[in-house]
Amino acid sequence: MIWTSAAEFWAMGGYGVYVWGSMGVSAALMALEVWLTRMGRKQALDAVCEAMEAEALDAQTPSAAQVRPVGASRSVHFSQGAAS
Repeated sequence: MIWTSAAEFWAMGGYGVYVWGSMGVSAALMALEVWLTRMGRKQALDAVCEAMEAEALDAQTPSAAQVRPVGASRSVHFSQGAAS
């Protein structure tokens, strides 16, 4: 199509509202997709960081099973009897 003026170009033969409206909606949806993807990535990275920090904290803090009174031994005594 050949336009003789800028006004004819924007009018698009009487369909400018539909053409430019659909272009605007498409651009807005693409921008929304980029924004939502970035937000999702940020949330995922935050969740991973929190999980790693919690795991590191758990590794530093001894659990109740690991805490023994001073002087307690870990030796295991086996009986001489036969197993039943």
